[in-house]
Amino acid sequence: MTSFDDREKAFEAKFARDEDMAFRVTARRNRLVGQWAAVQMGLTAEETDAYAKAVVQADFEEAGDEDVIRKLLGDLLAAGVETDDATVRRALDEKTVEARRQLMESQ
Repeated sequence: MTSFDDREKAFEAKFARDEDMAFRVTARRNRLVGQWAAVQMGLTAEETDAYAKAVVQADFEEAGDEDVIRKLLGDLLAAGVETDDATVRRALDEKTVEARRQLMESQ
């Protein structure tokens, strides 16, 4: 019975680590894509930092990425940047890979 309990605890610990890593990757990705969008909009360094934080906060509105995509697409179009849904989704995918790489390197 002890080995079963040990296995169960190990699985629970791995699940918790995996969930924590997924949260960190998403938060870092949102910050990176916020910085990308800020560059597209021509924001200053201070505005870029604030905007990246706003994108991270936007992700807490609903589950999934649609809230972030809506914010980015709306803000980019409002700033006069020629873009579309596919471009924003591609940037999210690219920044996800970059965020995961950055987190793996920092460990």
